[in-house]
Amino acid sequence: MKKNVGSIDKIIRLIIAVVAIWAAYTHQVASPWDYVLYAVAVIMILTALTSTCPIWLMTGISTLKSKIK
Repeated sequence: MKKNVGSIDKIIRLIIAVVAIWAAYTHQVASPWDYVLYAVAVIMILTALTSTCPIWLMTGISTLKSKIK
């Protein structure tokens, strides 16, 4: 897959994942929503680690800086 997630975007995704895991683990939300938060965290971590966001591939968005020489 084509990479389209830049470094600042990765940091934001990881922060969202940490907050989602914290909220689910400490039961800050109702019980059924815990699973949703864990799923969001897993998706954010995977997209940050792979530098690829499938939704952004479909829309043509990219936060990578172009390498101009």
